[in-house]
Amino acid sequence: MSAPRILVLGSINLDLVVRGDRLPVPGETVSGGTFFQASGGKGANQAVAASRLSQRPVSLIAAIGGDPFGEQLRSELAKENLCLDHLFQFKKEATGVALILVDEEGENCISVAPGANGQLHPGQLDQVDDEVWQAADIFLCSLEIPLETVSRGLKKARSSGLRTILNPAPAHSELAGHPLMQNIDLLTPNSHEAELLTGIAVVDLESAGRAGRCLQQLGPRQVIITRGAEGAVVIEDEIHSIGAIPVDAVDTTAAGDCFNGVLAVSLADREDLCTATRKATIAASICVTRAGAQPSLPTREEVKRQS
Repeated sequence: MSAPRILVLGSINLDLVVRGDRLPVPGETVSGGTFFQASGGKGANQAVAASRLSQRPVSLIAAIGGDPFGEQLRSELAKENLCLDHLFQFKKEATGVALILVDEEGENCISVAPGANGQLHPGQLDQVDDEVWQAADIFLCSLEIPLETVSRGLKKARSSGLRTILNPAPAHSELAGHPLMQNIDLLTPNSHEAELLTGIAVVDLESAGRAGRCLQQLGPRQVIITRGAEGAVVIEDEIHSIGAIPVDAVDTTAAGDCFNGVLAVSLADREDLCTATRKATIAASICVTRAGAQPSLPTREEVKRQS
C-alpha cells in the first residue's frame, strides 16, 4: 500500500439505531420503531467517506476495545481500503457505542458511550512514524476523542506541513479559547456549533458570514459553516454561499462526516475551497437519502454522476 495522503484522527463506534415516527421527549417512550446496527463514529465515518472518494489510501488513527464489537468494526473498516496500521486496541475497554434515534423526517438524536475512544491519548500519536506525517497532504480530525489528543495531532500535522481540518463536533464550549485553534487551517462547524463557539445565531448568509469572521479571529484561516438543506457558507478572504441539492432526507446521521471526508479528498486533489465544498455538499445530499452512517456514504462514481 502506498503512503496515505489523508490522515484521519477520531472515533470509532458501533451505531445502534432505532427509526420511529418521531423522537421522544424526555420521559416518554415511543414504540413501533425498527432497529438496525451499523459501523459509525465520526473518525471512522470521515475516513470511510474519504476512502470511497480517494484514489490513494487513507489512514485512520483511532481506538477499539477488546470486545467483539471492536473486532467486528476492524473487519468492516478493512474492507474500505483504509490503512489501519494505527488502529489501537485497548483490551480492557469496551468499544465505543452510539445509541441513535431517527424520526420519519430524518432528524436524529444521539447518545454516545465513548469506551476505547476516551483512551486514545497523545502518546499514541507519537507511535505514528514521522514518515507517515510527512508523506500526507491533509490531516482531518473531530472531537469524539480527548481534546488533548486532537491538539497534539493538529500540532504534529502543522509542523509536518499538512493542511489541517478540524470538524468541531461534538462542539466543546471551551474550544474557542483553546491553543489548538492556532494550528487549524480550516474549521468546519455546522450552524449550531458555530453559534456555540461565537454566540452568533446562524440563520442566514449574513449571520453565517459574521460568525465565520469571528471564528477566523480565533486562529483558523478558513471556515466553512454547513447549514444542512441550506447548503454551506465558505468564509475565506471573501464569503461564498454554496447551495445544496434538494432531496428527501431519510437519515442525517453521517451527513457532516460525509461532507468532511469528501472535502478532505477534494482539497488533497488541489481543488479550490469552493469547488471542494460544492462536491462535499453533493456527497452529503446523497448520504442523507439512505439509512445508517457508513452504509449511506457515497462512492466516487455516485458523486461524479451528480456533479
